[in-house]
Amino acid sequence: MTRWKRERDEDASRAYVTRFEELAEQGADLHGESRMVDALLARGSRVLDAGCGTGRVGAELARRGHRVTAVDLDPVLLDAARATGLLDVVQADLAELDLPEETFDAVVAAGNVMVFVEPGTERLVCERLAAHLTPGGVLVTGFATDRPYSVDEFDRDLVAAGFEVEHRFATWDLRPWRDDADWVVTVARTPAA
Repeated sequence: MTRWKRERDEDASRAYVTRFEELAEQGADLHGESRMVDALLARGSRVLDAGCGTGRVGAELARRGHRVTAVDLDPVLLDAARATGLLDVVQADLAELDLPEETFDAVVAAGNVMVFVEPGTERLVCERLAAHLTPGGVLVTGFATDRPYSVDEFDRDLVAAGFEVEHRFATWDLRPWRDDADWVVTVARTPAA
């Protein structure tokens, strides 16, 4: 069972959807992740929004001209992602992700995805994400550093899955990485063909 499911029930998922709807109504900037990922991509790139939640990041990337497939395990969040009308939506566990004959230029796992997967499957998740990237494809992740899954463990899992870390930041607006940062944003890439 994923940490997300263990820590949240259906009501909590609905509250999560409502929270982001309210933030949008208040005019909050909800697109920092999308701006950063967009800057890394060529126009019209194929993007996998892994652990898409409400589809907020993927929908903004679609508005910016990318073709986005959104994947999550939570049906409440997937309904919200589907409601954007901008995403191909798939229900799947990232540790078992298998989209036959589909590869992507980029995978984004923005909102604490890596710390919400089932404990012990993080390396497998990295491997499944790598398997869905084109040669030289980019993985962009962000998660809180106060969780049981450490940045060092993540780096080991990335390397084992065939990624090379290119950049590390403390925020989505590219503040420099520090070991005591509350958040980690990582840009990693698979080898080019």
